[in-house]
Amino acid sequence: MNITYIFLLNSVLLGVGLAMDAFSVSLANGLNDPKMSRARMSIVAGVFAIFQAAMPMIGWICVHTIMQYFTIFEKLIPWIALILLCYIGGNMLKDGIRGEDKEEQTAKLEIGVLIMQGVATSIDALSVGFTIAEYDVYMAILSAVIIAIVTFFICFVGLILGKKFGTKFAGKASILGGVILIGIGIEIFISGIF
Repeated sequence: MNITYIFLLNSVLLGVGLAMDAFSVSLANGLNDPKMSRARMSIVAGVFAIFQAAMPMIGWICVHTIMQYFTIFEKLIPWIALILLCYIGGNMLKDGIRGEDKEEQTAKLEIGVLIMQGVATSIDALSVGFTIAEYDVYMAILSAVIIAIVTFFICFVGLILGKKFGTKFAGKASILGGVILIGIGIEIFISGIF
């Protein structure tokens, strides 16, 4: 295992790049629930961190084992992200337009929704398995851990910012959050297709 500053820097930068979608979704989640506790914020950021670490490792494993199946699946990644984020964002938009009360909206950020958000924002990270394919298994795991740590902190900041602005936008937070999620889905789709 050859750990260099370049390796560490590349892993941190990969983490920052991969965490941007999760940051935006965290911002939307914070907007949607301005009273979210620190413990809940840690869980939300942790879910994103786990997915952002797992996807590159799954990609790395695919590169080293079932490469031919992964290239077929790679074409579906933008579509899956678009569908998941538009579904979640559409529901938030619908609830915001209907004016459902805050307790109902907050309750909807359950583990199932978090997992869908985690998959949707990290599925493009599967292709990172190609960029870290030359790493041995220990370096790949270390890189994934660094990506997870970076993602956790970036998402936590997103939640804090979302909460701060969520109190100012109280009634419109769900609409804004839904628009953000749909926008992220479209951006992932467009960058993945083109």
